[in-house]
Amino acid sequence: MSKSPDRFGSSILAVMLCLLATFASSLGSGSCHAAELDDAIEAFNHGRYAEATRIASERVEQGVWLERWPVLLIECQLTTGKYADALQTYRDAITRYSSSIVLRRLGLDVLRLNGLLEDADVAELQLQAVLQRSLLGYISRDNMVAAGRYLADKGEDARKILELFYDRVRDRDPDYLEAYLATAELAIEKGDDSVAAKTLSDAAKLGESDPRIDWLLAKSLLSSDLAAAIEALNRALKINPRLPQAQQMLAELAIDGERYDEAEDAITEMLKVNLHDQKAWALLAVLAHIRGDYEIEKLMRAAALSTWEKNPHVDHLIGKKLSRKYRFAEAAEYQNRALEMEPKYSAAILALSQDLLRLGDEAVGWELANEVVELDPYNVVAYNLLTLKDEIDGYVILEQDGIRVRMERVEANVYGEVVLKLLSEAKATLCEKYKVNLTNTISVEIYPRQSDFAIRTFGLPGGAGYLGVCFGRVITANSPASQGERPANWRSVLWHELCHTVTLEKTRNRMPRWLSEGISVYEERLRDPTWGESMTPTYRQMLLNEQRTPVSDLSASFLNPASPMHLQFAYYHSSLVIEFIVDRYSMDALLAILDDLAAGLLINDALTRHVGSLAKLDQQFDEFAIEVANDLGPVMKWDREDLPESTDLATWRGWLRMHPTNYWGLRRHAELAIAKKEFAEAKRSLQTIELLGGMTNERNGPMEWMATIEQEIGDKESRRQVLSGILRRSSDALALMTDMIAMDLEEERWESVVDLADQAIGVQPLRIELHDAMATAAMKSGQPDRAIAALESMTALKPLDPIAHDYRLAQAHHLAGEESAAKRHVLRALEQAPRYRDALQLLLEIVQADGVPAANAPTQNEEKVEP
Repeated sequence: MSKSPDRFGSSILAVMLCLLATFASSLGSGSCHAAELDDAIEAFNHGRYAEATRIASERVEQGVWLERWPVLLIECQLTTGKYADALQTYRDAITRYSSSIVLRRLGLDVLRLNGLLEDADVAELQLQAVLQRSLLGYISRDNMVAAGRYLADKGEDARKILELFYDRVRDRDPDYLEAYLATAELAIEKGDDSVAAKTLSDAAKLGESDPRIDWLLAKSLLSSDLAAAIEALNRALKINPRLPQAQQMLAELAIDGERYDEAEDAITEMLKVNLHDQKAWALLAVLAHIRGDYEIEKLMRAAALSTWEKNPHVDHLIGKKLSRKYRFAEAAEYQNRALEMEPKYSAAILALSQDLLRLGDEAVGWELANEVVELDPYNVVAYNLLTLKDEIDGYVILEQDGIRVRMERVEANVYGEVVLKLLSEAKATLCEKYKVNLTNTISVEIYPRQSDFAIRTFGLPGGAGYLGVCFGRVITANSPASQGERPANWRSVLWHELCHTVTLEKTRNRMPRWLSEGISVYEERLRDPTWGESMTPTYRQMLLNEQRTPVSDLSASFLNPASPMHLQFAYYHSSLVIEFIVDRYSMDALLAILDDLAAGLLINDALTRHVGSLAKLDQQFDEFAIEVANDLGPVMKWDREDLPESTDLATWRGWLRMHPTNYWGLRRHAELAIAKKEFAEAKRSLQTIELLGGMTNERNGPMEWMATIEQEIGDKESRRQVLSGILRRSSDALALMTDMIAMDLEEERWESVVDLADQAIGVQPLRIELHDAMATAAMKSGQPDRAIAALESMTALKPLDPIAHDYRLAQAHHLAGEESAAKRHVLRALEQAPRYRDALQLLLEIVQADGVPAANAPTQNEEKVEP
């Protein structure tokens, strides 16, 4: 069996440091200004591979003394799958250009792709020897960059490669494109996409017509700006429509977006260029797996490995794509196969680490992340993960009913038990409804910093729009502490994510994105009508303006939305499809669809079996969606034509006299009137919207403007009625919740305060005044258990007056009949304030209730001393 050479790079890098001055002084540009070579390279860059091959072949056969000709010819032959020809070209050329690092590095792929693995091992040892000898004399810029790329392939120190190879070439020849491309490749490999993007921006200024610039830029942007990445990819394809790397990216994006026909088209383009393209066959194996064609999957994998049977990149690619489809267990199997071929393959180790962490196998997952850092200290993703681990090792773990919650200590003490109670309720409710038996522990991790959530979830900072992510049995979520002044309702978020756990378990993680999200949003609304996405005027317009996506293409709406609004609409749109299926065909039909997915059917086939043809489904759903949209403000006018552009109120008054029921006119008039402090006038327009059924719970919309108006007008009872109406529809209007709590505290509406405080704590549990209001109202309304819970939360948040706080806890426990706890807290208060009269009186009541005679009760004449 072939065995790869041992890692040796540390010694080479040490030699480099010793010979740095010699290298720097002997660096040559190696530029070739031959117009013919430029023409051949241009043909290659533009996908005219036959033309480039012909020109290069002629020059090689003529014996032109320039190593770039055989290098270009081999690149042409490898790109087009002519591996045997490449082998002959390499063997002829290496005898002539024996000191060429470029040629020798390229030759490793040539030998491997021809199945000559032992020859490749020998060639690699020869390359290492040439590399060390080259440091003693002249070395061209081509060979310098090739040396850096080889050491990067071997996992050597990225910083030294950058400094000693790429930066030095760029310093001596700022116009040499390969140094920029190699730098970007290294940055992307290490997860430093910002460095890659900056380097490629500099490369673009060189004016080279090389599609690799935009292709690499697309890779660097994929995790942060998908729209920009697709633009860059399209630019690369405009230069070279046949670029295999770009077609591969198209295929991968299509697979992610569940556009499998498009993926096959892109793969076909790859195979037209190179019938033996290993990555193309690997992606066909992914598609076969997704479709449940497991025998075909085996054949596709075998085809991928037919030319280089020990290529670890094949299984790594298959595993990476399956992981994107939430098939983490299968993905982990493929990464293990890759590691059997190359045990030190850090990309596969990292992918396996993340797959296992998402499966809940933390012990092995974290161990593998540490192994990646030991192999590759500059791997940003692995470094971030281990830094995060040090942080979360100090978190508190709470467990109940097969659910394990990990939270920051203070947050766990404030609302951890409430989180557990909610998740237990969600698990019981949804498992019964969807006929799922969850036997494995569900792990829920709640992060007080968005950056920590992003690193745990995605490996890198970013993902600012995500509130939570479910991988199956592992859920990650942002806590309210990470979300600014107006957090989302955390109860709604966790219910949504736990629903994902249930449906992913039911389908064995074989469900499209739209179906998974649609069910979760649908179940949010069923649990609480104020949760989840609901109809808004904008959504109404999008539904009626034929922005409805066919059901079969809904997942693409999540992959590349035109705007954040379009992404939110995708959630709502998907939930409407679920609502339609359940209403029209029954819950049993939905369950049958999920069962079919678990059995390996694709979603379109499952839908066809239980609701009819996709064309019929699309038509029926369109009718349903239009009806839902028209139910909002059915007697209102919704057109936007002829709306005045003026900000003059008189103009709008006149326009509204002619169009008294136009929603957008009434809305704009109210907005302008509020800005000009014409509150009574604004109120009339908003009341008209409400009367005509056009009011919705959108954030910072007309409903909340009405609250602002009532605040300014000063009519307390009217304001209370408006706030009540808003809070019956909104789950996260925190400022309005606190306003109403203050009003109801003043008016001693204790039951209302309890309900409102509970609603507000569901949005922001880290504000002590909300627990204070809950404790006060709960005591006044005879609910000591709720008061105790609120006061315990206040303890974690450190109340300003701990003595009075202990007294309140003693009161609550005493009212609940828990005399031991009551005595503990009242004695703690008296320890700090021995003459605290109310506490002394309470102590007397406690010991009497406990059946113990009181020895020295305070007399009526004693001075009352407050803490």
